[in-house]
Amino acid sequence: MKLMDVSVKFLGAAQIVTGSKYLLDIDSFRLLIDCGLFQGKKEDRLKNWSPFPINPDSIDAILLTHAHIDHIGYLPRLCKQGFRGAIYCTDASLDLIPMMLKDAAKLQEEEAQYAEHKQYSKHDKPQPLYTLKDVDMVLPLLVGIPFEKEFFLNEQVSFRYQYAGHILGAGIIELFLKGNQMNKKIVFSGDLGRSNDPVLYPPKKIAEADFLFVESTYGNRNLTDQDPRADLASIINETLYYNGCILIPAFALGRTQAILYYLKQLFKAHKISPCRVFIDSPMAMNATDIYNKNKDLCKASLFEEDNEPFDFDNLYYCHEQQASMQINDIKSNAIIISASGMATGGRILHHLYHRLPRENDTLLFVGYQGEGTRGRRILNGEPEVRIFGEFVPVKCKVTKLDGLSAHADSEELFEWLSSFQEAPKNTFIVHGEKESAEALAKTIKEKLGWNTFIPQYLESYQLFEGI
Repeated sequence: MKLMDVSVKFLGAAQIVTGSKYLLDIDSFRLLIDCGLFQGKKEDRLKNWSPFPINPDSIDAILLTHAHIDHIGYLPRLCKQGFRGAIYCTDASLDLIPMMLKDAAKLQEEEAQYAEHKQYSKHDKPQPLYTLKDVDMVLPLLVGIPFEKEFFLNEQVSFRYQYAGHILGAGIIELFLKGNQMNKKIVFSGDLGRSNDPVLYPPKKIAEADFLFVESTYGNRNLTDQDPRADLASIINETLYYNGCILIPAFALGRTQAILYYLKQLFKAHKISPCRVFIDSPMAMNATDIYNKNKDLCKASLFEEDNEPFDFDNLYYCHEQQASMQINDIKSNAIIISASGMATGGRILHHLYHRLPRENDTLLFVGYQGEGTRGRRILNGEPEVRIFGEFVPVKCKVTKLDGLSAHADSEELFEWLSSFQEAPKNTFIVHGEKESAEALAKTIKEKLGWNTFIPQYLESYQLFEGI
């Protein structure tokens, strides 16, 4: 009988945190793990516009770890270039992905139109990366799979999702290969959540893998384990005292729900002054509804305490762009939460344009800011940033809260890795910038004695030969 060869090609999230794509060639079966959009540096973003490195029509199936755009956002482009296979995800991700992709397409269409109107693009007629029509090609291909249920792609390849935390529906992928001589297992961590997330349970511990792919977003940093409510209240109260507004760039999926939960607790305890809270993201309201629908994947205590943990008085959702623009006229006594979380696009740009110059306002970052993103540049202290073709001065107060991050920090990553009973043959350090990947690799080598490998973009690696 013919023996099975298995190799992997790294098509993204290699020494950067975006563009997650790992292509597995399992003999004649071609499997893509994640299909994310590149974000951050221009040189990385331009990869989204280039032809896909391999023929999309040659891919048999895609497995998605979760519904964030840096893991699913390239799907419409891939389908536009010829992919027609099945796209597997968890049941909860199946609820979220259509909303995420439609929102991404709508924002890209709006930004292209705005760039043409304001004439700040170098192109005469700026085009979106993809459109709502392109998203419609993806949706019929999506297939939801329950957690912990093994699903067979063919006679030799099967997989199972395990709970990853991070956001609703996020899954660790256990990939099982049935060779003619032996069976093997590959594990993809996806993005791992925190051990003390207010909404979601910690990631499921995994006992074994022949090869492991692990994220390293915070591979070089430990985040605070303390409840962030006291620091959040302090930042809000100080800004309100000086008659300012608090602007929070936050992913509509995941971080927005956590922030709403904390704000409700603070309002109920009278720890922050009464004020209006604006969620400037139609998608955030839909995402919150989906969290409520999937209560079984959230901490039981969350809904035992309150049937509506993400809703409270003085909370307003902005559905239309006109309502979003009207927020810019509010000078004080408001909290504004808007996407994107790294300030790379979306409605947050309009708010930044108006609020960065206001000395009484506060810009509060609550999540990871990727290298090359507008959020990272502001956080690094750049005195002005380019928005809509203009340089906008940064005069507001800029601060961050690490305790609200959705990613496991270095200690939590190590704790998860320590659950493996035997060392994998090799551990690939992915989804992290070079420094964080190297730091995690060093920790793994020194404390666990494992082999590690930090791949480069488009690098290939032979996993199994003749199994």
